[in-house]
Amino acid sequence: GLTRPDLSEEAIRLARLVDAAHPTPETRALVALMLFHHARAAAREAPDGALVPLGEQDRTRWDAAVIAEANRLLAAAAAGDDRPGPYQLQAAIASVHANAARPEDTRWDDIARLYDGLVVVAPTPVIRLNRAVAYSMTTGPEVALAQVDALTGLDAFHLFHATRADLLRRLGRSADAVAAYRIALTLTTNGAERGHLHRRIAECGPLRR
Repeated sequence: GLTRPDLSEEAIRLARLVDAAHPTPETRALVALMLFHHARAAAREAPDGALVPLGEQDRTRWDAAVIAEANRLLAAAAAGDDRPGPYQLQAAIASVHANAARPEDTRWDDIARLYDGLVVVAPTPVIRLNRAVAYSMTTGPEVALAQVDALTGLDAFHLFHATRADLLRRLGRSADAVAAYRIALTLTTNGAERGHLHRRIAECGPLRR
């Protein structure tokens, strides 16, 4: 399945225990981060099990009470902490998404700025990939594609190729997008993800020979 609510709930329970036993801004931010993501679980799949991208989710199905708790925990983590760690920055990014009533209300400039801070404390290729997605929403897909193409070490990661494909599709480079989507298809066995990739390929339309 695309999601495992039972595993998510157990992970949140364990994170709460850690925060209760050894509270720090980062343990509190970790719980907030997990809650922000868990709050969206019901909207991530359509009734037929199809993957629903973040921008297309029915936000009335997000758990407002869980988001409110995550907001409180993130505020507590940030209080008096002028050097946020990676969990606090990731939770702040998740909070921008979770508190946007509509996709068009998402403050992508804030997300890009937070990713700029996150790559300083956690300069991993996956974080840089996510940062490029944020920049695609602020400076456009061409700048983001250059950032993605500069990454190394992600050839076996299906979301790397899916992200490239999405950027290429937005640039009107349908043939290149389809080729990248097909690489992503070879790297995931999840049925919901595969269905989503097939739908994206179909959206590229018939290719010229």
